Amino acid sequence: MRVSKKVILEEDFPIKEVLLNWARQFNEVVWFDSNGHRDQYSQYDAVLAVDAFTAIQTDAFEAFNKLKEYQETTRDWIFGYLSYDLKNDVENLESENYDGLNFPELFFFQPKKILFLKGNELELRYLKMVDDEVEEDLEHILQKGDFQKEFFSREGNSVKMQARISKEDYVQKVEKMQFHIQRGDIYEANFCQEFYAEGVEFDPLQKFMALNAISRPPFATFLKNYDQYLLSASPERYLQKNGDQLITQPIKGTAPRARFDPEKDEMLALQLEQDPKERSENVMIVDLVRNDLSKTAKKGSVEVVELCKVYSYPQVHQMISTVKAILDSGIPAVEVLRTTFPMGSMTGAPKISAMEIIEELEETKRGLYSGAVGYFDPSGDFDFNVVIRSILYNATAKYVSFSVGGAITSRSVPENEYRECLVKAAALKQVMEEQE
Repeated sequence: MRVSKKVILEEDFPIKEVLLNWARQFNEVVWFDSNGHRDQYSQYDAVLAVDAFTAIQTDAFEAFNKLKEYQETTRDWIFGYLSYDLKNDVENLESENYDGLNFPELFFFQPKKILFLKGNELELRYLKMVDDEVEEDLEHILQKGDFQKEFFSREGNSVKMQARISKEDYVQKVEKMQFHIQRGDIYEANFCQEFYAEGVEFDPLQKFMALNAISRPPFATFLKNYDQYLLSASPERYLQKNGDQLITQPIKGTAPRARFDPEKDEMLALQLEQDPKERSENVMIVDLVRNDLSKTAKKGSVEVVELCKVYSYPQVHQMISTVKAILDSGIPAVEVLRTTFPMGSMTGAPKISAMEIIEELEETKRGLYSGAVGYFDPSGDFDFNVVIRSILYNATAKYVSFSVGGAITSRSVPENEYRECLVKAAALKQVMEEQE
């Protein structure tokens, strides 16, 4: 079905910048970059998929059934996203909050051209209908030419972001959430707030490059669907299927870095690791994802292989747990996503009550934020991130947005939660507001 060609690159060849710039010409683009982070579950350094041969986009109604049919019919590489509001397909819920972005709630496409980067090897896998373009594309990509001038000479616009709700409103809403906790409706819920700007124009690719340079996350994503863009610096894996092995790596617990003070930086990481509130948040979410995985896993196969481990990224320290399971036989790949979606780290526990309370207290429809972006391969294996630390842009509507949030528990101090939001928002705000 696909023709493959591999080439070895020169050591200093700026392949990532070249590929992203080359991708500008296409209406559908997905770029994944692991930024040099290697773990036992990673397969590629970067992947670029462009130019839809077929595609599916839909609202939440029957979305997972439509995706299952599309994935099983295509039996090829497909790339795309699941928006948070697919919760309405999984449960009897609704999304009535304001939406300035108006993205489809599900979007996947079968690319004509996929490029895989591993070390200094670039592999092109093209559908047979465009295999006569392999050599021409390679020639264009490998010719450094004036790409740097072309790429970096675009003038960047400074975009001033404003909060959808005030600090006072945020504190009141957290207190309402804690009332629900004290009443026993929930144990924990993820509460988010939006920062946005209207009537703005900027180069999304340039802003993505700036965000990625600051954050260097393991699940960086640039996605373009015509005039709709995702610029993601996600540090979190939602779910990976590799054969019959399932892996999820929820994040709960964030602390700032002190990069120019190693002693203080180490102390901040240690404080996070030992913080009883952060650990209890993480453990609650681990219990939730264990329960979600058990719906499709072989009995007794769900296992926590790493609990509350602190990982350090350029902007923040994060507390991450890893949960594995063995998929029961005969269960379709999409069913694993359906039974675990949305991810527990972005909802709370119990999940349905948390989502109802989130809808009541948040001001903005989440959409793609706190959804997932990823791919299926021809065998039905998949890998998806969690859409956090991400900028969303509708170029036609000239509306740009990012949201940040955190887990609210009975121990939460609303002022501290607000400060944590600002820590998470710092890189996003910096990228949007700086003049290139």
